Amino acid sequence: MSSKRYNKLPSKTRDLQAETIDKLIPVLKQNCTTKFDESLDLSLQINNKQKKSEINIRTVINLPGGTSKIVKIGVVCEENKIQEAKDSGADIVGGDELIDQIKSGNINFEKLICTPAMMIKLSKLGKVLGPKGLMPNPKLGSVTNDLKKAISDAKSGQAELRNDKDGNIGVSIGNKSFADDKLIMNFNAVIDALEKEKSNNTIKGDLIKQSFITSTMGVSYKIKLGKSI
Repeated sequence: MSSKRYNKLPSKTRDLQAETIDKLIPVLKQNCTTKFDESLDLSLQINNKQKKSEINIRTVINLPGGTSKIVKIGVVCEENKIQEAKDSGADIVGGDELIDQIKSGNINFEKLICTPAMMIKLSKLGKVLGPKGLMPNPKLGSVTNDLKKAISDAKSGQAELRNDKDGNIGVSIGNKSFADDKLIMNFNAVIDALEKEKSNNTIKGDLIKQSFITSTMGVSYKIKLGKSI
């Protein structure tokens, strides 16, 4: 049963004509009638079924408008890099002892960064970290010797773009409290990243088949993309 608050929201918004993001953000904010700071979330469906292969997108982007999330960072590194990781803002840092903690199921972080030298040992914990999406990946910048940059990027506002088996991608571009221009900047960063992924893959037709945006407790609207990708 829907709440009185939800019943006051516009209905059948998915039947409306698609609008550009700059026109939709004020409407979404008006629909944010809860007491907490709702997030604005994109739902994208990509054309991942190709004749010769299936497109799998997995990349990390820096959101220029920032995010509202405080991310707890874990770092697995050699002894001589531990202080560097701590000084760079990592929350949990260690070497073999941290790997043992992870192996026992003691995971107290939301993102894990690892140096290449320690990745050989950490890779054995794929069954523990993989299902949680925490296994470091060179492509995502989380296997690196440049700990300062990796930690800074993770803290300042990163989002992961990853499609499921049905080609769906979900990502937040910020909260109601964000200025409209910050939300638009983050949206454009997502679209630009997907454009880059399309150029890196042999994709026939548009990459994005459908795109919607909604607030945490609101209703969704179709997005009219500024350019076809």
